[in-house]
Amino acid sequence: MKNILIIHGPNLGLLGEREKEIYGEMTLSQINGMIEERARELNFKIKIKQSNSEGEIVSLIGEERKWMDALIINPAAYTHTSLAIREAIVSVKVPAIEVHLSNIYKREEFRHKSLIAGVCIGQICGFGVESYLLALEAVNKVLR
Repeated sequence: MKNILIIHGPNLGLLGEREKEIYGEMTLSQINGMIEERARELNFKIKIKQSNSEGEIVSLIGEERKWMDALIINPAAYTHTSLAIREAIVSVKVPAIEVHLSNIYKREEFRHKSLIAGVCIGQICGFGVESYLLALEAVNKVLR
């Protein structure tokens, strides 16, 4: 059984309430339920965390480094600003996938640059909750 850490970044705890036209109507709890179901089907053990704090995200990545076989992360707004999260991903030396519910390349110009994507094996964006499920499928292929 492979261990996958899933991190949701800032403001994702407000899903289902905020900007429904961009992020949809599902709550984070509903999304996590779908992730958990697909992870069971793939025989993954997962830990799901959400944090609004950059430092807490960095700490989570470091603390789980020996447990996790892969990381799926939606850094949210930190995608465009966080060298600290980028360096944490590099430091743990596990395959990482960057995920976004919306297509960041169809949004404001400042969202088009990811500081995280360059240290990940891939980026999946624009498919809503399916972005997370596709990331699980990708991890399944990578960890074979």
